Amino acid sequence: MNHETLIELRATARMQLHAGFTLDDATALVGYFADLGVSHFYASPLTSARPGSLHGYDVIDPTRINPELGGEAALQRLVHALRERQMGLIVDIVPNHMAVSDANPWWHSVLAWGVTSPYADFFDINWHSADALMDGRLLAPFLGRDYAKVLDAGELLLDFDVANGTFSVNYFDNRFPLTPPSYADILHCSDDLRLNELAVRFAALEGSRQAPEQAQHLCKELAQLCVNDAQLDHLRQAMKSFRHEDLQGNNRLHALLERQHYRLANWRTAADEINWRRFFDVNELVSLKIESPEVFEAAHVKIFDLVERGLIDGLRIDHIDGLADPHSYCRRLRRRIEGLPGHPPGTRFPIYVEKILGDGEALPVDWQVDGTTGYEFMNQVSLLQHDPQGAPPLQQLWAIETTRPADFLQEVYEARRLVLTHSLAADFETVAQGLMALARMNLDTRDLTLNSIRRVLLELIANFSVYRTYAAACGRSEQDCQYYQQAALAADQRLCESDKDILAALDHWLGGESFNQLPPGPERRLRQRVLRRFHQLTSPAAAKAVEDTAFYRSGVLLSRNDVGFDPGHFSALVEAFHNVNLERNKSYPRSLLATATHDHKRGEDTRARLAVISERAPWYIDRVRQWKQLAAPLRSSGAGVRAPSAGDELMLYQTLLGSWPLDLESTNQSGMRAYFERVAGWQQKALREAKLLSSWSTPNSPYEDACREFLAVVLLGSQGQSLRAQIADAAADLAPAGALNSLAQSLLRLTVPGVPDLYQGAEFWDFSLVDPDNRRPVDYSTRQAAFAEEHSANQLLENWKNGRIKQQLIGRALDWRREHASLFRHGNYQPLQTIGEHANKLCAFAREYEDRSIIVVVPVLVASLLGDASDPLVPAKQWGDTAVQLPAHLHKRRLENLLAAETVMERSGQIAASELLARFPVGFISVQSDGLEEHQS
Repeated sequence: MNHETLIELRATARMQLHAGFTLDDATALVGYFADLGVSHFYASPLTSARPGSLHGYDVIDPTRINPELGGEAALQRLVHALRERQMGLIVDIVPNHMAVSDANPWWHSVLAWGVTSPYADFFDINWHSADALMDGRLLAPFLGRDYAKVLDAGELLLDFDVANGTFSVNYFDNRFPLTPPSYADILHCSDDLRLNELAVRFAALEGSRQAPEQAQHLCKELAQLCVNDAQLDHLRQAMKSFRHEDLQGNNRLHALLERQHYRLANWRTAADEINWRRFFDVNELVSLKIESPEVFEAAHVKIFDLVERGLIDGLRIDHIDGLADPHSYCRRLRRRIEGLPGHPPGTRFPIYVEKILGDGEALPVDWQVDGTTGYEFMNQVSLLQHDPQGAPPLQQLWAIETTRPADFLQEVYEARRLVLTHSLAADFETVAQGLMALARMNLDTRDLTLNSIRRVLLELIANFSVYRTYAAACGRSEQDCQYYQQAALAADQRLCESDKDILAALDHWLGGESFNQLPPGPERRLRQRVLRRFHQLTSPAAAKAVEDTAFYRSGVLLSRNDVGFDPGHFSALVEAFHNVNLERNKSYPRSLLATATHDHKRGEDTRARLAVISERAPWYIDRVRQWKQLAAPLRSSGAGVRAPSAGDELMLYQTLLGSWPLDLESTNQSGMRAYFERVAGWQQKALREAKLLSSWSTPNSPYEDACREFLAVVLLGSQGQSLRAQIADAAADLAPAGALNSLAQSLLRLTVPGVPDLYQGAEFWDFSLVDPDNRRPVDYSTRQAAFAEEHSANQLLENWKNGRIKQQLIGRALDWRREHASLFRHGNYQPLQTIGEHANKLCAFAREYEDRSIIVVVPVLVASLLGDASDPLVPAKQWGDTAVQLPAHLHKRRLENLLAAETVMERSGQIAASELLARFPVGFISVQSDGLEEHQS
């Protein structure tokens, strides 16, 4: 590290980098974000990803900077620009998985050499199988249909790379390297003596310890030999012997493939037979064994180099719950980084983990990280902005109209069972088989059957309420015991009597008993392996069941369906919000605070507008019933079922209400066409993720087409004009209250304990939908020009739809954070009492440190106070006698409203809401050290 101290972390700006938005593009924005008040850029992965990747999480080479981003030279240019503005860089890293790609040298080596590859133990592969077809091989489930059909159709083509002297079998864009000893089979088909001589030498590689190194020399010889056109013609003639035109050629090609260290198979076989751990159920991403010291060092070598050279100032760890032991990984990572030469003594290098916390779950303090990436804050502020009185009527509407459960936990339970028995079946079976092996090792459990273990394990995981537990050699923590026992109790209530006793055995093996007390040997090793696999199964089961299934099956109110959210909880009181802030300030005061991410299901302002429906449930229900009547003649029956289904129709209406652009007129054909394409993308993904009438594995094209046609009629067709106009009007009715929610959540994110994270482009209104919609290009030139202009509070309110009011709020709050960084770094958090007619419609608190204080006041659940207002400002008279009570030590102090640029009067220790929120929708008050009397004089 070549800078003397780490740069103070105040606020981050999230950057999604790819070939269309490179490191140099980010460099051009340094000045804008510096002026906005951001202290750090927070970048998606920088190391080489699959060519054309739009996100960077499909890493193919962790040892170099992605050339599509501009390479290391561009990174240095970015860091230089950041340093000139006293800014830093936080980088996302992906220790859990890599992309399955021929461009991945580690994976390529494993395909070519199998268990003898130097990288064979880098990936989480089970090389030993009772299946003779799979022993010593890995499954390559990348064919579009069954292997025999692909082979007979001639879709597997033998190919020779002349430059490198290597052979592969190609399947469309996929290239599978052949193991060099099998080159002999090809070369022997030639009548050329020199090729035959090479064939003998390639064949001799079989079983040699030095085979990979020797093969490199032989491949170079082959490449040099084939520079001669005559030799190359002989080789190509030999390769024709492996063509599919005749049965003999097909058999030769099949025999050649049978010699490989992989088995090509239909992609559908992966769910049941895959013998390597994937990222969730994605066949294109293979998991690393990052717990291995050798793999840890190899996967982080470039990151450590960049940190040591002072180019990186913090790390964000992707998918921490996929790792075998997150606790050990995080601690090892901190030791390595803070042990690098030149690390500033006495400073703490920021490390954040992408972690979904369940209800009441706390991030373990002994991981030695600085917090999470902020999903739980998204949930906490969302709960604050939902009216509990809206839950019963909205749940009733959903249950009556769709006949699906209004209880979200029931949807999650069914979804967990679905993914465990389908897309994650192979992973589930691995754990079940491991438990069966443990059962056979003990007299007390030797009579347990595999099927009974499967039944109990399925119920146990289906009833988990968190992503995973973290039991280790010493057993479970107190928190882990709580969540495991909750799952076990729920499973016990669903199991038949004959299976219930098995729960105790599973409890024993899956962390309930410390296996440190076991003597070293096979049982202890097996316990460790099974426990690790169990942990790495519950995490993807949760993600696939909740985020990628139940969120698209349950539509009581979609603003409660997002990453890190628990829709089983509809709302929370202001006191609960204060409590989580107090706890964060105590445990993780530097944790990131997000309200939008690259993974969100709906943009932060889409959710904020939809939350207003909880306050206007009767109004919404009345309109939905009108819209269903108007929509009845617009539906297509060509799919053989009602299209869209009742649930899909309700979710579509909510999506339109939440995401309808503020400046879009229902008669604007070009604007409607662009909006239609965005919503249609969401619709297809929603239908497939729900896995009810369509899915990614078996798309129901007739149903999807009928749903798209319905959407097209609603948004574009003349027949849908009346319905379209009503939806547009309803969205406009919700918009002012939604905008007020948005401003409130922005100010809260910028002022409560933690470090605010701004997602790219969301300093203007963010009405995005799920990816790829939330990763669309951002018009930064407009944002830069807007921020350079001066705006009064009145001007911002009059033109609130252009988004500048939100940008100015962010800029002014961040500017104040920059000037008073110590207050937010060390200051306490003090909830303030609210009194009067609408005391329950304010959230107020103070942040204090030494002689500096601020007061933050935001309205909550005020749709009824806004009434028919055309902007997001509650009329002053509506507040009545509502006021914020100040603590005694803040009496008689001058109060400056930083957003309205005016002095606020305090009377008898109170600030009247009618004055505080008279000119700007939310209050950000600087408490001056000079007295009120001095100011008045």
